[in-house]
Amino acid sequence: MDITLKITKEQAQAKVPVTVFHLRGWLDAQNEEALLAAARDAYEEGSRFLLLDLSEVDTLTSAGMRAVQKVYKLYTPAEEHFKVARVKLCNAPPQVYHVLGITGFLQNIPNYENMQSAIDSFTE
Repeated sequence: MDITLKITKEQAQAKVPVTVFHLRGWLDAQNEEALLAAARDAYEEGSRFLLLDLSEVDTLTSAGMRAVQKVYKLYTPAEEHFKVARVKLCNAPPQVYHVLGITGFLQNIPNYENMQSAIDSFTE
């Protein structure tokens, strides 16, 4: 089993431009910085809406959740907290969805069952 995190990036157009990160592998302490660096790079390139495709994430640890939280804070201005979801998740496998649910993540960061419905949900 490959525990490294691989991130591929694509652009999607909805009502707003959306950056999509397809994550594959483990999202844990060893890979936390890779996600943060990719998110910072995309943000610096002008991305303001981010979708994390979790369909191929095998393991999500507390460090991985911390990384997602930091990405959320990077993309969400304080005055928009609870108003506009600029970071969303999709395709979380059952074990990852369970962890996200019991930790309360899904209260702030919505998860969608498929990528297209997640992309279509982005608005300014």
